[in-house]
Amino acid sequence: MIKLNITNETSRLRSVVLGTAVDNGPIPQISHAYDPKSVEHLKAGTYPTEKDMLRELEALNQVFEKYNVKVYRPNIIKNCNQIFARDIAFVIENKIIKANILPDRDLEFQAIDYLWNQIPKDNRIVLPEKCHIEGGDIMPWNDYIFIGNYTGSDYANYITARTNKEAVKAIEKLFPHKKVKAFELRKSNTKAKENALHLDCCFQPIGTNKAIIHENGFLIKSEYDWLINFFGEQNVFQITKDEMYHMQSNIFSISEKVIVSEEKFTRLNNWLRNQDFIVEEVPFAEISKQEGLLRCSTMPLFRD
Repeated sequence: MIKLNITNETSRLRSVVLGTAVDNGPIPQISHAYDPKSVEHLKAGTYPTEKDMLRELEALNQVFEKYNVKVYRPNIIKNCNQIFARDIAFVIENKIIKANILPDRDLEFQAIDYLWNQIPKDNRIVLPEKCHIEGGDIMPWNDYIFIGNYTGSDYANYITARTNKEAVKAIEKLFPHKKVKAFELRKSNTKAKENALHLDCCFQPIGTNKAIIHENGFLIKSEYDWLINFFGEQNVFQITKDEMYHMQSNIFSISEKVIVSEEKFTRLNNWLRNQDFIVEEVPFAEISKQEGLLRCSTMPLFRD
């Protein structure tokens, strides 16, 4: 049996699912891209190669080895992009919830069936079909569960809208003892710098009381202000539109003290070190071209 325990983003990590780029498949057609940033790189001829993505994931894997984190990998599916493990499922407390992702990506979930089947049946949750949800929008934070969503009447027009209000209600029902706080995210199918694909593309808590945030990722200013007040302005690192585009809020915590970050995030990494974090820098710029980074590539199973 696999034990689950996730109550926040930063407690000491003991086990995690890490995505894979093995047999990632050919460079996709533009019509098959799921986000505006991938489209940009497909048009420019700069879409990442399998070789580069394998190298970047291995660098992250080595950091996990250094900190004695047990790493699970998805089974390999031929010609399938399986990098973003966070999208397909997520853990809150001792429950694993299957994400209702874009239908084209259902195969990716089958690759972790072997893990799913090692978790007690009562702790395996499949939400109703009308609940759209992906792990990048879900952030347990102690008494709270923060959720990124989009509730506009044009929801169906956005391939970048991944979590809906039905899913928020389902999470409230599953965890009645938690305060569920939803945030409306800015969506764009065509402009990567105006699109918060998931909550972790514009916000992430770190340490015990700090956060990284990008104001323009939030559609409603009062919801953004709530987060600033919650963490305190002095504890928040504000990222620019360009930094958001390069996924600077999508780093990953191994503990309250240790953060894995991209090696080119100079301004962020210097700030983190000034705040007494240990920063493990890895190359991840190629994977980021698909609008996902370190948090997107990992699905934590157990934190102390």
